[in-house]
Amino acid sequence: MLSVIIPAYNEEQNIALAAETLTGLFESENISNEIIFVDDGSKDKTYLEICRAAEKSDNVKGVSFSRNFGKESAIFAGLEEASGDCAVVFDCDLQFPPVKIIEMYRLWEKGYEVIEGVKSDRGGGSLMYNMFAKTFYKIMSRFVGVDMQSTSDFKLIDRKVIDALLSLPERNTFFRALSFWSGFNSTQVEFKVEKRANGTSKWNLTKLTKYAVSNITSFTTAPLQLITVIGSILLCFMAILAVQTLARYLCGSSAEGFTTVILLLLLIGGSLMLALGVIGYYIARIYEEVKGRPRYIVSRRVGKK
Repeated sequence: MLSVIIPAYNEEQNIALAAETLTGLFESENISNEIIFVDDGSKDKTYLEICRAAEKSDNVKGVSFSRNFGKESAIFAGLEEASGDCAVVFDCDLQFPPVKIIEMYRLWEKGYEVIEGVKSDRGGGSLMYNMFAKTFYKIMSRFVGVDMQSTSDFKLIDRKVIDALLSLPERNTFFRALSFWSGFNSTQVEFKVEKRANGTSKWNLTKLTKYAVSNITSFTTAPLQLITVIGSILLCFMAILAVQTLARYLCGSSAEGFTTVILLLLLIGGSLMLALGVIGYYIARIYEEVKGRPRYIVSRRVGKK
């Protein structure tokens, strides 16, 4: 059986359409399935629409969080609820082409355990958004060691991969990168990002920035290593400046130092504050992990188990 995991946040306009589209598609392909909607603390009638979809079809079920916990938590909640032999993560707005799920499923039947959805086209995002996304994934690709430039959450994973991801004790996760980290027999399927069926994107530059910082720090220690690099560069710069200053002093032409001193203090002080900020952020993440609070809290469920 195929489990389809659909995180949803304020997507009341797309629930019914997504359920009907996927149900019809799987019936035509004779694929046993379950569709799991995860309401990530929506403020609109998203959960009500999920309940209506579950009443119409036995293959639809849903869970609702007590508040907004984020997409990563919604994905892992869906993995926890999934009972299929494989699962695919799908967007409620239908920007991922539903027909590609069938292509992924057929590849899974051939023995592949991770089928990555790779974007051939990012669609009609703004220039700022596309530049930000490109930069973020370029950085992640460098530190993860795998090309993540065109990846997405749209991927199908085998039951053994699901169990491996759910066994991880960490609370702060990055599903998109963890599928690479987990290994297994993988392949790719290219797709073109479609326009949203209804509504507008819930992402903005601020949310994307927070999402990027959270994912980078949860998956890699690269920012900490970057502090060492910056410190080394500053040390070399200071050594060169010290030699220059000493040489001028010995030659009897010492430099006018007030401006230089002020600039050096600002540079060193700013670098130290940046370093403390990065270290503090990692300490905060350690604090969150040590507390051991759950990734999410489910307040309501609907549909057959």
